[in-house]
This record gives sequence, C-alpha cells and structure tokens, in this order.
Amino acid sequence: MVRIRSASPAKTQSILLVFAGAFLAFYALHLSLSPAVLQRSLSGPFRWGHWLGLLVWAAVFGTAHLQSLRRLTGHDPYLLPAVALLSGWGMLTIWSLLPVFGMRQAVWLAVCGAALVLGFRLPPDLGFLRRFKYVWLTASLLLTALTLVFGVNPLGVGSRMWLGCCGVYFQPSEPLKLMLIAYLAAVMADRQALLSLVNPLNGGQGAGTQLSTTSAAPLLPLLAPTLVMAGLALALLGIQRDLGAAALLLFLYAAIVYVATRRRAILLLAAAGVVGAGVVGYLAYDVVRLRLEAWLNPWLDPSGRSYQIVQALLAVANGGLIGRGAGLGSPALVPLAHSDLIFASVAEQTGLFGVVGLLAVLALVAGRGLVIALRSPDNYRRYLAAGLTAYLAGQGLLIVGGTLRLFPLTGITLPFVSYGGSSLLVSYLALLLLLLVSTSREEWSSYPLEARPFLELGLAVGLVIALLALIAGWWAVYRGPNLLTRTDNPRRAVSDLYVRRGALLDRNEQIISESSGSPGSYVRQALYPALSNVVGYTSPAYGQSGLEAALDGYLRGQQGYPFIETWWNQMVYGQPPPGLDVRLALDLDLQTRADNLLEGHRGALVLLNASTGEILAMASHPGFDANRLGEEWEELVRRDDAPLFNRATLGRYPVGELDQLLPQGFAGLGVDPTPRLRLPTGDAVNDQPEPGFYSPLQAALVAAALSAEGTRPAPRLATAVNLPGSGWTLLPALDRPLEVVASEAAQRFKEKYALKGEMIWQLLSETKTGSGDPLTWYLGGTLSAADGIPLALGLVLEEHNPALAEHIGGALLQP
Repeated sequence: MVRIRSASPAKTQSILLVFAGAFLAFYALHLSLSPAVLQRSLSGPFRWGHWLGLLVWAAVFGTAHLQSLRRLTGHDPYLLPAVALLSGWGMLTIWSLLPVFGMRQAVWLAVCGAALVLGFRLPPDLGFLRRFKYVWLTASLLLTALTLVFGVNPLGVGSRMWLGCCGVYFQPSEPLKLMLIAYLAAVMADRQALLSLVNPLNGGQGAGTQLSTTSAAPLLPLLAPTLVMAGLALALLGIQRDLGAAALLLFLYAAIVYVATRRRAILLLAAAGVVGAGVVGYLAYDVVRLRLEAWLNPWLDPSGRSYQIVQALLAVANGGLIGRGAGLGSPALVPLAHSDLIFASVAEQTGLFGVVGLLAVLALVAGRGLVIALRSPDNYRRYLAAGLTAYLAGQGLLIVGGTLRLFPLTGITLPFVSYGGSSLLVSYLALLLLLLVSTSREEWSSYPLEARPFLELGLAVGLVIALLALIAGWWAVYRGPNLLTRTDNPRRAVSDLYVRRGALLDRNEQIISESSGSPGSYVRQALYPALSNVVGYTSPAYGQSGLEAALDGYLRGQQGYPFIETWWNQMVYGQPPPGLDVRLALDLDLQTRADNLLEGHRGALVLLNASTGEILAMASHPGFDANRLGEEWEELVRRDDAPLFNRATLGRYPVGELDQLLPQGFAGLGVDPTPRLRLPTGDAVNDQPEPGFYSPLQAALVAAALSAEGTRPAPRLATAVNLPGSGWTLLPALDRPLEVVASEAAQRFKEKYALKGEMIWQLLSETKTGSGDPLTWYLGGTLSAADGIPLALGLVLEEHNPALAEHIGGALLQP
C-alpha cells in the first residue's frame, strides 16, 4: 500500500512563501514596465524604486521565516505566508499610486518585521497580557483620550485622531482594539465560574466537561466589568467621530462574548446597538448622515458627497475580469486610494481575479485563526485567538464591504494592505499573538463541545466573503460596461490622454476634430469650432455631448476592432486600441456658408440630400468654441441664449399655420417621432414632445419627403468608419426610408410653391412661441428638373425676419 506523506509545517511555510515571492516579483516586474506600457514603447521609461521595497519585504519575511522555525515549535505554517502576500501586495499597490508613501510603507514594514521577530521570544502562555489586562486597556484608553486635547490630523484637516509630530504620527485607537480583545478574553476566562452558570456545557478548562447546572444565570454579573470598559472605549471613539473603529469594537465585543457564552442574544443586542448608533449618528453628526445617504443612493450626487464611493465602484468596474495591470488604470482617482480604499486600487489593477484572490487569502487567515482558537489548551488563549481573528477578518470585510457598497463606508484600513504605520503595527502584533498561541496547541481528535460558536463565527465570515466575491463580480462584470460609459467617469478622459482618439472628417475627408500630441499628452482639437454644437465635446470636467458622445465607441477604439485585438490591448496595455476615424456626411464648404449666413442670429438649419437623407450642413446659432470650453464654461451656462444647445436637433418650436399648408401636416409626413440619428434628438430629451412642436431636423425631413416625390429619407450624419484591415466601411442608417405621400401630391405642392424662374420651391411661415416671441420658419427644396443633388432645407429663426430666411434658403439651395 502506498502511503502519502503530507509536507511538514516548515516545508509548507517555505513553499507558500516562495509562491508569495514569485507573485510579488511578477507584480513588481509589471509595475516596472507600466510607464513604457502606457507609452506603448519598449524603449521606456521604466520604474525601479519599488524593487527596494521588495528587497525589504524579502529580508523581513526571510528573517521571520527562519526565526519562526527556530523559536516557534509547532506554529501554524499558513499565517506567515498569507500575511506576507497581503503585505507585499499592499506595499507594491501603494508604490504604484504614491512612490513616497510606498517607501514609507516599506520602512513601516521593516519596523513591524523587527517587532514580529523580537516578539517570538515572548512566552507562549501570554500571561503578561492576562495578568495586567486592566493596565493595558486603561493605558490605551488614556492614550485615546489624549487625542481629545493634543490630537492632530496628518492631513491638516478633518478629525484629530492622531498623536505625534515631525512627520511621525500614531493613532491610539488602533492598539485600543487589540487591548480590548486581550482584556475581554482575560475577563471571560477569569470569570469561569459565572461563565459555567451562563452556559452549562462550558465547564472549566477542559474541552468537554458538563456541569449539572440546568438553568442559566443572568448575563449581567458576568458582563458588568466588560460593559464599563467597552462603554468607555466606545464613548471615546464616538466623541472622536471615529465611527468605523466604534462599529468594529462593537463587533469584537459581541464576537468574543458570544464564543464564551454561546448566547445569541448578545449578537441581537450588538446588531440593535449598531442600528441605534447609526440612527443617533444620522441625527447628530453630518458626517454620518452624508455617508448613509451616499450609501443608500450614491448616484444622486456622484460628483459631490458620493464621489468617493462612486469612484470606488468605477475602479472595480474598470478592473473588469483580469484588471488593467500593475501601475495601470486610474485608481488614484479614488480619494484615499492608498489607505482606506486600497481595495478599489487592487480591484482596478488586478480585476475580479485579484479580488477573489485577496478575499481567499483573508478567508485563509480567518480560517487558520479559528483553527488555532479551537486547538488552544485553555479558554484564555481560545478567546484571545477568536478575538484576534474577528479583528483581522471583521476589519477587512468591513472596509471591503464598504468599497463594494454592501455596508456604509467606515474609514478604516484593510489589515496588512492599507498604508498606515499604526494599523500595520497593530495588525502585526495580532499576527504575533496568533502565532504564539498556535505554538502551544494540544492535538485533538474531535471538536470539543464548545466548538459550535467558533464554527458559526467562521461560517458567518465565510458567507460574507462569498457574498463580497459575488458583489464584486456584479460591479466588475455585469454592471461594469454600463458604469464605464457614464460621462462623469474621469477614467475615460485619462484614457484619451494615452490613446489617440479617432478623428471626425467631412465627406471630402477634411478634418473637423482630431486628437494631437503623443501618448500621455493627447489633446482634442476642434479644427472647425463653429460646428461645436453638433460635433460636441469630450471633457474630463464637463462630460461629452454631440457626435463625440454618440460615436464614442468608435472614436475611443471600443467598437470596430476584432474581439481578439481589443482583448489584447486591454491585456497588455490596460487600454483600448487607438480610436477609429469616422466620416460624416457634412460638407465643410456648405457648412461654412450656412454658418456665415446665420452669424449674429438665433436659429438653426438642416440641409440634406433629399434622396439619400445625408445631412450636408447642420448649423445652430449662437454656438461656442469647444477648444475654449474650460475658459468659458461658467459664462456659457449662464447665458440666456443657450449657446451649448444644438437647436437643429434638440430644439422644439411651434410650427403654427405651417402645419396646415403641408399635405397631411408634419405628423402625416413621417417625422413624428423624430427618425433615429447618431446624434441626440429632441425625443431623446423629451419622451412625450408637445404636439405641434418640431425641430429644424424634422422640418428638413418634411421638405425632403416633398422634394423626393413623397418618400421621406432616413437621415444620415455619420456615414462611414475606417475599420482596421477593411478601410472605410459604411455605417447603415438607424432608420429606414418611408413613403409618406403620393408622388402626384408632392409634385403639385412643389409646383404651387416653386419660385418663378428658379429651380427651387420654398414655404415661409411666421408664428410665435408660447411666451410670445416671434419665429420665422422656412422649408424649401430643389425641383425635380434641377441639376445636381436634390436638396431640402429646414430653417427656423428666433425672430421676425422672413427676408433673411428667404435669403439663406436661396443661398443654400441654388448652385
């Protein structure tokens, strides 16, 4: 018979550390290449500073590995590699965001590593913590209280929860968590007699002793001292408005008392306490109210109070399945991406795969911590290990859940991963205590009777981790594509800096709008600014409009490429391939003529090929210059004449008696609702437009139906895209031609309104808006016998000026 021998603990720890080092080396290599990847050039530049941090990591964990094998006989072999992976991953992520902070994190990692190795000399029974429990907790409370008088904030603004100066700061609330755990574990173990009455099956130090007590004593005698000390800690944190730490302390208290007493009422009371604290905080503190409102509906104010959570979700969405790569993407757009919301940075750079991997490592830490608790030889170390596990898992899941919008954001750090000396040091002290407890375990063959609360705690942590993985998949894969198309997503603008955006060309391939520069400094330029109402803009501050928005998929390179090429660019560069050029039906010569004729007047016109529906000119006045949007935005939005508004497609004007002059009226000529076009139209703004109100585009289509012998064409503005490998490829119209009136009726109408001696027909009408302002309408087109392209024109002037309307019509319709 073949016997399978499992690896020794020492070998297991060695192998896992090698795997962690290999992952971090690959990550560091990718981070070195990231600047060159952004430039799409193998000649550089490159990043090298983070390799110093990786050397520090190797020295710390190499030493810790050797010393643990020497001094901690029989210790758990999984914890140290798991923490090594989290610490290195966090340090490199911080380095990718802020190299200065990455260097500081490496220094803190060295300090924590030294503390860890020195701590291996401590006695495994941890009697010094148990005997002096009141001293340790009281000292932590006093340090935390000092922040009320001498507290500072390293950022210079916000809550003053730190002590220190000269660039070195310490947050007393971090060791307070650890000391409260040690205190609670000691009290629960010391008051074993009362504990036996509360829980008859929890007898003495043994693992299965049953007492004959049949009734449970009240909890209050047992919990009285713990309620006082925990209440003081919660009160201090409440005064500091450190509500994240307060929520975590409440969770720790409930977890330790529950595993000691097995009374589910503790969990219910803790849950009620969290809800009650949330209600009080909502009513008393603006910061709590704003965070709860941002959690419940972040899309209500995505650029204001919900900016942090919205950007975190966008980072997760941008990471997708495989991530943008180390040093790529735009995780720095998330506020505090290196500390409180570092999970969003991990998600954007490593994708859903990285998220699941990080959650799996957290699950490993939690699972091994509970195994250590169950194997502990006495109740003190058992409760201590359970509390430390609850601290590491609870704090990690609380901030991950806040990032993914499962919970409100709490402003705490992700253990071992986030930037911060105080948090990192306390996390390493928790690791040290767990390793020390694991060295004194007693082998056992079956679970002791009091295992159920530990298993339930582990099950709860596992379910939350699984739920977080599913939610991450929801944001990264299912909701991600829609989120990333939001015009308030600044990552789109960052991408435009590094990936050339496709150009917009007229029908003769004259450039209307293009991106110029080099990777990292591309700038969008409108070469014919008078068309800005139609072409629109793409701006990191103001979003997108017009054709820039409607054709964004092609212009950004997200449409038109084979899937494999798009995937390869995302995989290698973390960005889409270069944008594709789009050709428009516009004729810049006719467009210039139209803009000159409308200059100085309010109004809009659409000139199109009556047969094909191709829009040859589209003018809206007054307009703006997309190149000067940043300089003039405030003035543009304040102006009464709405220069940002494209009157040609979005404007809705009453047609008055013009409707009666047409055969079958506007509605009968197939323009209600507006035929679809690759450009926002009035129906896109108003789902139920008011009857009798039409846009110049609809008027032009009516004129085209009459000029084209009764067939209303499908409007076309974007006509072709320059696909890689295929060249210029036609874009089909979004609508279809529609026969709306008999050709004989259309012919009679044209003859009736034909100009004597001219090859055009025209129809003029004057009306007023609801507010009494005058309007002048012009519809016209070429006759069937005219040479050249059959033309149709729809024009509205926001003034009483039929002479100007007739002049514009004659100038555009006649050769």
